[in-house]
This record gives sequence, structure tokens and C-alpha cells, in this order.
Amino acid sequence: MRAFARLYERLDATTSTRAKVTAMADYLQHVPAADAGWAVFLLSGKRLKRLIGAAELRSWIAARSDVSPWLFEESYAHVGDLAETAALLLANDEREGRDLELSLAELIEDRLLPLRGSDEATRYAAVCDLWARLPIEQQFVCNKILTGAFRIGVSQRLLVRALEQASGVEDKVLAHRLMGHWEPGAVFYQRLIAPDDGEADVSRPYPFFLASPLEEATERLGDPADWLGEWKWDGIRAQVVRRAGGCFIWSRGGELMSGRFPEVEAAAAQLPDGTVIDGELLAWRDDTPLDFSLLQRRIGRKAPGATMLAKAPVRLMAYDLLEADGVDLREAPLRTRRERLAGLVAACEDILLSPTVTAPDWDGFAALREQARSRGTEGLMLKRLDSTYQVGRRRGDWWKWKVTPHTVDAVLIYAQAGHGRRSNLFTDYTFAVWEGSELVPIAKAYSGLTDAEIAELDRWIRRHTRERFGPVRAVEPTWVFELAFEGIHPSPRHKSGIAVRFPRILRWRRDLAIDGADRLEDMRRLIAE
Repeated sequence: MRAFARLYERLDATTSTRAKVTAMADYLQHVPAADAGWAVFLLSGKRLKRLIGAAELRSWIAARSDVSPWLFEESYAHVGDLAETAALLLANDEREGRDLELSLAELIEDRLLPLRGSDEATRYAAVCDLWARLPIEQQFVCNKILTGAFRIGVSQRLLVRALEQASGVEDKVLAHRLMGHWEPGAVFYQRLIAPDDGEADVSRPYPFFLASPLEEATERLGDPADWLGEWKWDGIRAQVVRRAGGCFIWSRGGELMSGRFPEVEAAAAQLPDGTVIDGELLAWRDDTPLDFSLLQRRIGRKAPGATMLAKAPVRLMAYDLLEADGVDLREAPLRTRRERLAGLVAACEDILLSPTVTAPDWDGFAALREQARSRGTEGLMLKRLDSTYQVGRRRGDWWKWKVTPHTVDAVLIYAQAGHGRRSNLFTDYTFAVWEGSELVPIAKAYSGLTDAEIAELDRWIRRHTRERFGPVRAVEPTWVFELAFEGIHPSPRHKSGIAVRFPRILRWRRDLAIDGADRLEDMRRLIAE
């Protein structure tokens, strides 16, 4: 734990990607395989399934630190991070002496995992022992793991680079091995960094290749004839893996979704063994994509019933072929992969080939892009025809050229502290528009402001809080912000009756009084457009 706590401090103290890679590689080279396996688990963003409920943990912290519940809640609201609040309140607890020496694997495997399913008295005694005996910096990291809030600003790509540096195994091999389900620990880590033997788990998908936002003039991309144009679909990115007689559907986030989309699995059963297709899961009826909100209803249903299947039928929009006849095709040019994909899915019901979008010049592509919303898409994808299928977000070969987002002028009404480095600042905001004489919340956003604007707004929020609801502060309706968002749809779960997708802050409208903010009826009109 001492080494992992030091790694946490090193990662938290820098924004340099090189320094982060070096710190992780140094750690991985000098700790036992079991510790390295669990470190990879945590650094890759995976979490232990909750061992202790948040409310239960908060009550324990308050009791152990001998503070009243209201004072604990005030402290938590001020700090903004439960793990850090616990470490601060329990820093002077020396009832048993901080003499506990544990490795990361011992902490998780011997102390934390056995708590699952135990009674409250057992859990409380075990956690209090850790609080009392772990050195403060290790206790803090332990709290992060307990609360499921272990976030340290490390991307999967940086982790793979560190593993490559530590082991000498090629990054593509490592990225592939990290996909799918795996059990952390010594055995997993030894397999992860073993020399490449060409073997892979039957169900394992490939690392996804991600497009970059197109922010330069299209003319700089060269001849349009060198590019494949496609619609940018608004669905769930997925890989369908057909191997050893089985079908496995994986999300971009590494979640196995088999069983949730039986119509797609049935269609994939028509594919030959040794096939992997990259595409987009879409709610689809009568050759038309349906609203994303319908697809959302399917995501959490592991076994959807007949009514749900009829209400929100799902298809796979296929746009790349990564494996055929058991052969990895990722190094083949896109035009070749695309030709083979077209032949494969031609006879597969419920697997659709993503149609190409063609134009004689870039102005023609720009005109087609403006039709995207009317077609139920988010814009265009531009892919170089001779591009290989790469790992992660590599600029140059795949671009997403989205339509201009919707915008709305909305009033800030609530604020909440952020996480990680921003846990001591109010950075998560709720915005509202007018319905009659009432401000109705329509979106939450936390990105788009500069550090200076965040600091200024944080000071203002603290001085102009009207009410507190736990960690949330209601503020005086004073400031208008311009928000951008990608889509809008009806939502009975929200007071406003609408929900927007991917809201973010474009600018602070200091020039606009709150009575100039937009109205809910204006936003409802966008749904019909």
C-alpha cells in the first residue's frame, strides 16, 4: 500500500502525460504481480462492486470521528469528497497506532472483499481497524477504493503506454488483452505482460478506434475521393463477436451486453465463425432511426420482454470488419475491410450496412452534413480509405464532423462541488429556463469554463447561496450561460418534460439579464424539428 499511495501522489501532482506514464511504469516494474494486477484494475477505471453503502459509510465516519451528523454534513459539503473528508476527520485517531503494513493485494483480497455479504457489525469493525491503523496517506487511498471514487486522471491509452514501457509487450497486444472481462491479481498480470502468443479469449473484442472532432477546414484533408463518408449515428458503439459458436456484444466501455439485444444476436448467428464487426446499436423501425431515449430503455434490461422488444426494436448498423474467418483484418486498408463487410451482412436480417455518403467536393459534403438532423443523425464521419483500424483516438485518419449543436441561454440555479482536484470547488452546475414566471431546470453541465471563470464563479456561489440540500447549493438566480447540446427529447422523468444530450457550457453571458434567458416552449419546439 505504501508504494501504491506514493504512486497516487505522483499521479495527482502532475498534469504531464510523460510523467504519469513514467510513474506508472516505475511502479509496475517494482511491485509483486498481484499488486500490479490490482493497480491495473483501479487505474483502468474499474471499481469493486460496492461493499458498503454511502449512507452507512458516512454514519460510521461521523461516529468514529466524534462529530455530530450536521457538522459531518457541513464538512463533507465543504470538502466535496467523501474519502478526503474521512481522512481529514480521522487524521488524529491514534487509538491503536498506525502500524498496519499491507500490500495493495492484501488490502483488497484479505480485508475488503471478505466484507461483501457480512453483517454490519463485522463491516464496521473491519473498516474502523483500517482507519485506525493505516498511515494517513494509505487510509486516504483505501477510502477512495471503498467509496468507489478512485479517479486519478489516467486514460486507458496512458496505462497501456506504461505497461508497454514496463513489460516490453507491444501496445496493441496489451490493449487487446485489457478488453473484456478479466479477474485482477497475479495470474492476470502475468498473462497480461507475457510475450505475444497470438491467443485470445474467445469472447474478447478488439480495442476500439475512435474518431477525432474535425476542427480544421475540410480542404486540408486533400482529395475527397480518398475518403469514405458515412452518417454519424446516434446510438451505442459496439462490437459483435462471433466465435466458437457463440455471439458476444461489447460496448465501447468494455461492458458485455449479451442478452440485452436478442434480435441482434439472432442476426449475428447467421455470420460465419471468426467474425468481429464494429458498428452502432440503434433503435430502428421502418428504415428509420428512432430517438436515442428509446434505446436507453433497452440498455439496463438484461432480458427485455416482448413489449419492450416491440416498442424499441434494435438493429446493428455495421461499418467495419475487424476479423473474418478468424483472421485479424485491422492492418488491411478500410476499403478492403468495407468490401468484405458488405458481402458478409448482405444476407443478415437486422444487421445493416452503414450507407456511404458521397459528394463531388467538400462543399457537397458540407451540404449533406446540414441534412443530418432531418435524417436522425449527428453529422458525418470521414474515414481515409487506406486507413488501418487503430487503437484509441489517433488523429488523422478518422474524423467526426458533427452538425452545429443546439444552443440555449439558461440561468444558473444550483451548484455542487466537483470531484478529484475540483472537490473543493463548485464546478457542477444546474441550469434552468423560464416556464411562465418560474425557472424550470433543464440541464446539468460541468465543462466549458476556464479555470479563472470557475474560481470566480466558486467565490460568487459561496457568497450567494440561498439554501442547502446536502452537497447541493441553491443560488440566487443572477447569471445566464449559453449552453450547447446535441439532442433533445421528451422525458417524463424530468420536471421540465424534456431531456438534452451532452450539455456543456459555451460561454458566460454577462451581457444578458435573467429575464432574457430562453423559455421552455422554445426548447419544446426543437423536438419537432
